[in-house]
Amino acid sequence: MPKVKNVLFLGYDKNETKIINSIKSKEINVVQTCQKVTWRDEYDLVVSFGYRHIIKPDQIKYSTAPILNLHISYLPWNKGAHPNFWSHFDCTPSGVTIHLIDDGIDTGPIAYQKYVNFASNEITFAQTHSRLIFEIEKLFIDNLNSILDFEYQLTPQRRGGTYHKSTDLPLEFSGWHSIIYNETTRLDSLLSKNSQ
Repeated sequence: MPKVKNVLFLGYDKNETKIINSIKSKEINVVQTCQKVTWRDEYDLVVSFGYRHIIKPDQIKYSTAPILNLHISYLPWNKGAHPNFWSHFDCTPSGVTIHLIDDGIDTGPIAYQKYVNFASNEITFAQTHSRLIFEIEKLFIDNLNSILDFEYQLTPQRRGGTYHKSTDLPLEFSGWHSIIYNETTRLDSLLSKNSQ
């Protein structure tokens, strides 16, 4: 039997991610919420995936359970908001990372990570986002037993990487269904004219 008995799942619900039912299939109790919440010792594991709130340092400090975050970037690159956009725009690696939450934003030590090469027909931001969601869910589910038994190795992140806030997304961005190459080239041209 897994060491974990009770999981707090922050973010997506069971209709938005298959991870919740995968955890439940191990006869583990899962409480899911997308609201701001506090806890102490009632959970053995906390998972954050698609959660729109910052977990405060005091909450991290007082949680007796490890808090794992699922982030769709190849950390330390593209911490923060819109990582899929920035990996293409900044020409940094694309990938997915499961990491322990610390008091920084996407700065905690890495439990699992995968570099992602996109297929030739994955040409829009929406298509690459869908692929990254698929890959992070697969990474979590493939390692579910070791996650539930706390049998993962944590590796500190190297160097600073990059970080972006929501407000960093260019106002001129055409949207998630735009073709990546065309859009990044167009934005490069616009932004270089604006800086002159």
